[in-house]
Amino acid sequence: MAILVLRHEPFEHLGHFSHSLTRAGIPFEYRDLGQSLCLDSSTGVIIMGGPQSANDPDPALAGEMRLIAESVERGVPVLGICLGAQLVAKTLGARVFRNPEKEIGWAPVYFTEAAKGDPVLGSFPSPTTFFHWHGETFELPSGAECLAYSDVCRQQAFRYNRNVYGVQFHPEIEEAMIVDWSGQPVNCGDVETLPAPIDPTAFETEALARTVLDGWLSLF
Repeated sequence: MAILVLRHEPFEHLGHFSHSLTRAGIPFEYRDLGQSLCLDSSTGVIIMGGPQSANDPDPALAGEMRLIAESVERGVPVLGICLGAQLVAKTLGARVFRNPEKEIGWAPVYFTEAAKGDPVLGSFPSPTTFFHWHGETFELPSGAECLAYSDVCRQQAFRYNRNVYGVQFHPEIEEAMIVDWSGQPVNCGDVETLPAPIDPTAFETEALARTVLDGWLSLF
């Protein structure tokens, strides 16, 4: 078992997920935007977030979507996070567009009836508070099931077939990552719109991350 991780910025990494994978003895390998992509012996693919748009005319993003399509066709478990979820949705034929408002910081996520019993998200109470940082969203892909929503974003999580997941929130986030993201130049415009600085310690995240990742790994 090995996990291929598509990373769009060095600061948008696996976070808590990396610790869980290491403890479980599961190897993972990052592929940064623009590097060559191949499934090889990978048995799972995680697509991370980033400040890019899934609609950017970037050959590297197009290459990621080709790899996502190949993974879906081969039945390889896929987990897209934030931008990653948008790339998965677009690969499946859905429209990606600007959300009516940006969703940044801590906010409750509500789970649908379809999420009950789901191996990845089915154990969370509704609502559960997760961390968010996005300005775009997506339509639900044809054939997918909506698993979660928030007050300002209709699509927070979906499942396609039994092995493909997209989540708009950030279950992988660590306290240090929130501090880091808030200081990144590419995020300064977003930070300036916030009514107050984000408190990185406001909610515990490690257990949430472990639940999501363990559930996704159970698909293997």
